[in-house]
Amino acid sequence: MAVTAKPRDATTTTPGSETTWFMLEPDEVLRRLDTQIATGLTQSAVDERLVQYGPNELIDKGVKSPWAILWEQLTNPLVLLLLGAAAVSIFLGKFDSVIAILAIVVINAILGVSQEYRAEQAMAALKKMAAPLVRVRRDGQVMDIESRFLVPGDVVLLEAGSIVPADGRLIEAANVQVAEAALTGESQPVDKTIRGLENADVQLGDRENMVYMGTAVTYGRGTAVIVETGMKTELGRIADLIQSVEEEQTPMQKRMGEVGVALFRLAVGVMIFALIVGILTGQPLLPPSDPTSTEESVLLTAVSIAVGKPRAWVDELAAD
Repeated sequence: MAVTAKPRDATTTTPGSETTWFMLEPDEVLRRLDTQIATGLTQSAVDERLVQYGPNELIDKGVKSPWAILWEQLTNPLVLLLLGAAAVSIFLGKFDSVIAILAIVVINAILGVSQEYRAEQAMAALKKMAAPLVRVRRDGQVMDIESRFLVPGDVVLLEAGSIVPADGRLIEAANVQVAEAALTGESQPVDKTIRGLENADVQLGDRENMVYMGTAVTYGRGTAVIVETGMKTELGRIADLIQSVEEEQTPMQKRMGEVGVALFRLAVGVMIFALIVGILTGQPLLPPSDPTSTEESVLLTAVSIAVGKPRAWVDELAAD
């Protein structure tokens, strides 16, 4: 399909953000990226841009092992309190209480590890969506290269069965359809065009002249010029979000932590109160057989943490 278009002014999504490529006509896209549809980039331009933008890869900030995740779960202050309660129960010789408390700790650890490990595995799944090889036009020659060597301005040739290797703006399209379920959830392939869009506030799934890393061409063939690579792609943004969620606490997580500390203080207070009441009522600290006030205090502490924490979190969620 021949490219005959009049350049259109582009806006930016937010101050300092990238150009909204879907608003530009093909000729303007090529001009801004300093590339040509017929010849592609020169090797010297590729080398310069590879240094400037880096490889077209999703960067893994470091995957935690299951053991590291388990250690984090077991060193939680509330879990340490429960383990302390178990130690006191061992000292008292009440092994049935020890079993009950350890069961609470184990169940809590299993749930925590499974949730965090699933988040870690999500990053690995995203990396598998990237195409290993891609067909490009460079120095006027068509060649297959590793997708990690793609740079903005590269001219990529797509056909049915191709995995889109990076975010690109379609320059030529012949009945192109792309499956974008991995990004947008749209179950049906999307028809693509090359015309520029009028509206800047267009959702990802409605940008019909764009193709995105990890999506698949199901029909037709086309040519796209790469506009974003690596962590700057939409898939890269998702990968960054997944990893930043693990590193930075959300406001809700911070509030949950505050609730946990409050429960910790409450549980310790209840235990001390129960001990004082036991002493004032003349109950011995370590009788030979009957349950003691100490044991009751320990169990009450453990149960209050196990039952009170999720209940308090539900109340916090409801309050929001």
